[in-house]
Amino acid sequence: MAINLQKGQKIDIGLSNISVGLGWNPNEGTGGAFDLDASAFMIDANRLIPLEGYFVFYGNTTSPDEALHHSGDDPTGGNSAGGDDEIIKIDLSKVNQDIKEILFVVTIHEATSRRQNFGQVRDSYIRIVNNADGEEIAKYELGEDFSIETGVEFGRLYNRDGKWRFEASGIGYKEDLAYFLSKYYKGQIIK
Repeated sequence: MAINLQKGQKIDIGLSNISVGLGWNPNEGTGGAFDLDASAFMIDANRLIPLEGYFVFYGNTTSPDEALHHSGDDPTGGNSAGGDDEIIKIDLSKVNQDIKEILFVVTIHEATSRRQNFGQVRDSYIRIVNNADGEEIAKYELGEDFSIETGVEFGRLYNRDGKWRFEASGIGYKEDLAYFLSKYYKGQIIK
């Protein structure tokens, strides 16, 4: 049976072949279409992305170590009809040993120009699924009202003493994807 996580709660994963599913629904009548983008930042002990390829998103769907694979962009949130909008498949046994943490961030594309924020989005969640049987292990639903935030760190996987754990983060930012890249990557993004 799946664990419903609270903000800040941590669990042991205990599996290596998992998927992280992210889902959301724009509120009805909010005007223009919403394009939410899920990204994974693979971070080393210095809290930085070591190489550009370890930033996994719709424009770079597979990490260099082939541990992460992004399902691709769902520009409308219509992929799911109640399920995951974007999925990142993960094989933790393949993660480069220098990677100590994987952050899962969702940002609203062109949020400023479209005057959109997470206060206009409902039913947002991140969940961990066992790829072997498709069973949900844990789910964290964002219950807070992020009325001005345009980017949210939903959760993170982190490695402590050789074991992978998951933490439900739920940290909102009034920032776009470029902010997160500048925070975690010191090179120039080419893609």
